[in-house]
Amino acid sequence: MHLPHSQNLPVPKLAASFANTSATYKFYWLLSIIEFVEEEQTTIQKKQLFARMISNAWYTVNYFHVSFGKQDVIQQAVQTIREQEKLTIDCKKTTLQTILENSHLKSTQQTLAHFNKNVPHWFLSPWFSKAKGENDTTFRNRIYSQSQNFENDCLYALHEDQITINPIWVEYIKANAKIIKDFIYWNLTLFLQVRNPSVPDIANKLIKPPFRGALTNQRKNYWDIVFKEVGTIECIFTQMPLAIDKYALDHFIPHAFVSHNLIWNLVPINKNFNATKSDKLPIMETHFDSFFKIQKTAFEIISHYSPKNKLLEEYISLFPDDSSTSGFNYNRFKENIQPLITIAHNNGFGYL
Repeated sequence: MHLPHSQNLPVPKLAASFANTSATYKFYWLLSIIEFVEEEQTTIQKKQLFARMISNAWYTVNYFHVSFGKQDVIQQAVQTIREQEKLTIDCKKTTLQTILENSHLKSTQQTLAHFNKNVPHWFLSPWFSKAKGENDTTFRNRIYSQSQNFENDCLYALHEDQITINPIWVEYIKANAKIIKDFIYWNLTLFLQVRNPSVPDIANKLIKPPFRGALTNQRKNYWDIVFKEVGTIECIFTQMPLAIDKYALDHFIPHAFVSHNLIWNLVPINKNFNATKSDKLPIMETHFDSFFKIQKTAFEIISHYSPKNKLLEEYISLFPDDSSTSGFNYNRFKENIQPLITIAHNNGFGYL
């Protein structure tokens, strides 16, 4: 993916800002700048930018548990701030921004201020090459000084507490904001996939979706049919009986990890338990056998009464060679589920 060309701007230098990236700060720094320019701000307080960086990474770290790498400062900052400010993982972005900008906690202020050591000036390194023998402090001071004159048509001028967007870049950013953000997310996805090789659907874990897809279709056209046939189903977690009008439909492997609503990962459970379960992982030794039994029974019922049901096709990813009732094999099902549970746990999802 490439940024839109401009005859008057050094766009290749902007694109080069993601070259040799070893941490996520460059992605979230530029993303935050673009968002503020979209909001008609061209002189932006650094504290606002640092708070926006945390806000933009919040859901990816706290809800989806995507790893940024052991040494990544943003991931550490998100986790530290959440604990110290006693915030929830679903805190709204605007609310989080306000809390961080106005926090009186010294620890939060220090966490945000830490980004000022390297982030603002290192991002401009494509515009300002480091001279031979120049130490980091001298290099930093030179970037600050030269950027204030917008030398080399750099993206912004650096000051102690704020940055000022170079006027020649403003219209380009506004006109191409969506493409630039897509460019950022594309590169961030590539960066995170390397660090999370077994985690599915990284691209859709970078922003908080406006809503999670409802399970109305899966309930009405699959599980309700099963209930009508069997009457009641025993909850795999509480062992309480469930009825067609009294059950919640839950993801066996948390939605926050798999990012899909495929029928083979859904199971009816007790409503009250579902309200407290959150994104905890099931225990394979305790819960899998009951889960498999319900899944197999449901598959057989739907295959009999509604053989053309489109939801049955979702089992192809588990049983690509044989999706008939005879091919609904315990070991094959478990071999697909177990690795996902293990990988999710390794990425920070806790067990029940």
